[in-house]
Amino acid sequence: MIPGPGTIAILNAASRSYVAGMAAVAGTLLGDMVWMIAALAGLAALMQAHPLLFSSLQWLGAGYLCWIGIQLWRTRSGAAVELKGVMPSGGAYFRLAFAVCMTNPKAVLFFFSFFPLFLKPDVAVGTLLIMMLHVTLVCLFYQVLLVWLGSKVTQRLGRRSDLSLWGRRVAGVALIAFGIKLALHNP
Repeated sequence: MIPGPGTIAILNAASRSYVAGMAAVAGTLLGDMVWMIAALAGLAALMQAHPLLFSSLQWLGAGYLCWIGIQLWRTRSGAAVELKGVMPSGGAYFRLAFAVCMTNPKAVLFFFSFFPLFLKPDVAVGTLLIMMLHVTLVCLFYQVLLVWLGSKVTQRLGRRSDLSLWGRRVAGVALIAFGIKLALHNP
């Protein structure tokens, strides 16, 4: 029931604009697609055989989530989140959401535990493509709904800078908490 890092990244982007929110959706969908293809290509078996590889991804993800959380927390009232001096654009939110997805071990675990259930020597490529399309469409529906809701809430609040500041700070604390939980979790 608690939103994950991808949801927080999408809502943060949607609070800026509908376009930024949709760019974040595209970033998470691309990240999901990368993990689905990697699972189908056998990366799940490789990570299972070499736990250090998964552990490295886990620590990288924990550090990245904490870094994003700190950046959100440090943002001043009315100031845009800056990514190394780059003013936020659709591309910046796309890259941020993609990076969150790629460093989110929960996403990795989902795709690496779900997809292998369907990997049998005689499975048709079409079946795998339909499965990937189905997961993508479900995620797209959910994430577009997040963008719509996030944009509507932001419009209703009239872009009050004090509420916006506290919203970003709450999102920052949530991402830092996700990062710490991830760092302390032993799979």
